[in-house]
Amino acid sequence: MAAQKIFVPLENNPVVMTELAHKLGLSSDLAFHDVYSLKDDDLIALLPRPAQALLFVYPETPQGEEFLSNQSAQEPDYNKAGDTPVLFYRQTITHACGLIGLLHCITNPTRSQIHHGSDLDNLVKQATPLKPEARAQLLHDSDILDAAHDAAAHMGDTEAPPRGQCPPQAFIAFVKGSDGHLYELEGRRKGPVDRGLLPEDADVLSEQALKAGPLPFMERENDWGGNAMFSCTVLANKFS
Repeated sequence: MAAQKIFVPLENNPVVMTELAHKLGLSSDLAFHDVYSLKDDDLIALLPRPAQALLFVYPETPQGEEFLSNQSAQEPDYNKAGDTPVLFYRQTITHACGLIGLLHCITNPTRSQIHHGSDLDNLVKQATPLKPEARAQLLHDSDILDAAHDAAAHMGDTEAPPRGQCPPQAFIAFVKGSDGHLYELEGRRKGPVDRGLLPEDADVLSEQALKAGPLPFMERENDWGGNAMFSCTVLANKFS
């Protein structure tokens, strides 16, 4: 399905993402937090746990895009609907990768913390029985998502770029599915990518999850001598 809408890109800013999540209907008990390191145990220890989801932003470099294309070509087609371990959304709106990443974070492990009757609750109920193409069309046609995203896109610390322009970066969500597996969710992929079973007490900031999820992206770029401008936020309880 060809993209028809073009969004102003979101900034991976915890204030922006939290405001948008709450506006859509996520419990105010949860918030996004900056992650200052994925390797320094002392800095990771400052974050509230359990971590429900990681929203990871990585640079779109030629080597990275070629790697993604080769991986995607080997993946099986994905056409599932209904009660699956994770809800997956394909991206058909240009520059909406931040919104897709946010939805992957707030409609999966925290589904029980969505306010009943909210816009987000209604979206999940409509999206769940749909197959990926119809689910993507649902997001594309949503005036509610359109308005909420547009307001959030102008909330960041930096001036929003003109519509149609976007920094060369992409968002990935890492979440723990209902089956206990770590999933990589990116709207350009065919479907969710299973990164393996996590221990029952492990969250997405656990050593195993980081090694299976975001750290390989950073290591590949380092090996290629590429762009090291990564950023990450985590969805967890608000600080008391």
